[in-house]
Amino acid sequence: MKKVITMEMPEYPELLKKIKAPPEKLFCSGDISLLNSRCAAVVGSRKTTQYGRNTAVEISSRIASHGITVVSGMAMGIDTCAHIGALKAGGGTIAVLGCGTDICYPPENVKLKEQIEDNGLIVSEYPPGTRPERYHFPQRNRIISGLSELTAVIQAGSRSGALITAELAAEQGREVCAVPGNIDSQYNVGNNKLIKEGAYPVTSMGDVAELMGVGGMTEKEVRQRLSETEQQIYHLLKDHGELTMDGLSVLIGKTPGYTASIVTVMEMKGIVFSELGKIFVAKD
Repeated sequence: MKKVITMEMPEYPELLKKIKAPPEKLFCSGDISLLNSRCAAVVGSRKTTQYGRNTAVEISSRIASHGITVVSGMAMGIDTCAHIGALKAGGGTIAVLGCGTDICYPPENVKLKEQIEDNGLIVSEYPPGTRPERYHFPQRNRIISGLSELTAVIQAGSRSGALITAELAAEQGREVCAVPGNIDSQYNVGNNKLIKEGAYPVTSMGDVAELMGVGGMTEKEVRQRLSETEQQIYHLLKDHGELTMDGLSVLIGKTPGYTASIVTVMEMKGIVFSELGKIFVAKD
């Protein structure tokens, strides 16, 4: 669906209205309902490593599987991987362009753009026919961060545009997090600097989902990875927050010895952990 959204229309995202100099119009192609969904920006450099690309795909897939829309800029590198990760999980993704929505930039992403239009949303403040200009991209970054409750920087060099997005997010009062990287790598200078300056360090694939308040396994993952009894235990722990072994045994109708054996297997899988006589669901 192609549509022009103005600030007076109900489809215009409330979160974006709160930023400095919000765009007067949003030219859209795709699922416009995503504009008012919960969003997280996943951004980084065009030049990146395999580790950075894999991390971007996995983190984006995790948050998208929990119903969070992944926002990025459809640039090569980390942005492309962020969109791919969201699409891979069957979730929503928004690509904010520095050109008209009818133009594919970079041209290498023509198939990705088609996928996003079919399963997500392409957005630009520039009318159709507008060619990409260098100064457009720093401007569009305020929209990426402005749509999002949180901005995650996966991998960024010292002059990466992702650092502009992170700075804008901080100015907008939004959460900023970054993935730590090798201190001797040019590809991680920017994200390491952000952490040094106070950005939340992302040290596990589930951290961004946790920051958005949607951590833990999805229902699909629960069904795929756990036996029937393990699923029962997992859901009880999610509902109660913590349980003693005796309390859990009563709830599932099994002996403490049997319950302990199942919990031990779940601990080995990294799904739960025990501490001071109580059992908790582990973070991703």
